[in-house]
Amino acid sequence: MTFMPYVAPEQLMKDRSDYAHKGIARGRSVIGAEYADGLLFIAENPSSTLHKIGEIYDRIAFAGVGKYSEFEELRIAGVRLADMRGYTYGREDVKARDLANAYSQALSTIFTQQMKPYEVEILVGEADGDEDGTSLYHVLFDGSVTDEHGFVAVGGHAEDLTSSLRDRYQQGWDLPTTVRIAVEVLGAPDGRTIPPEELEAAVLDRTRSQRRKFRRLTDDDIAGILGSS
Repeated sequence: MTFMPYVAPEQLMKDRSDYAHKGIARGRSVIGAEYADGLLFIAENPSSTLHKIGEIYDRIAFAGVGKYSEFEELRIAGVRLADMRGYTYGREDVKARDLANAYSQALSTIFTQQMKPYEVEILVGEADGDEDGTSLYHVLFDGSVTDEHGFVAVGGHAEDLTSSLRDRYQQGWDLPTTVRIAVEVLGAPDGRTIPPEELEAAVLDRTRSQRRKFRRLTDDDIAGILGSS
């Protein structure tokens, strides 16, 4: 008969937390920031096919850092949940808050019951109606969820990026200003300028006439914004 060594619950939780933190810290950061007409997500991402930012539903977007396969699995689950809720009730009943809570419950269960926690942090944002309808939620690997206001940075160098954004961010910025400042902040920890082709960006633009508010910014869009500064 084999005996498993006893590990105190608090030590087990700490070990899992440290493991997840290390995996997330190796990933490139994502910034979410409110601007005058909606919500911007922007990240350093050299890949043109493996997206860190994606659409969930009409007015809701998702961004993830850490292990790609794990946050992509969460994104797909969110799309399915939103589709089901929209079909069962109504499209207006699909809210970022409910998705963030669902992600929180799923990640909490994984963190406490599975041997290996997910190495992810995710953002869920919504741009609904006027400025008061904008919401941004930050969900950690252990299921902790926070309601962010104005801006948030996740992934590697998150603390440095958050500190820099706190010093510079101003409500009511237009999109070009928000993009330029976010790109400067993303490159600041390494003291470099990130080229447009290594950036991934998307917005939830509440001024769009279409039902879907999600729009990706192309390399040319980003280059044009950075070149006009």
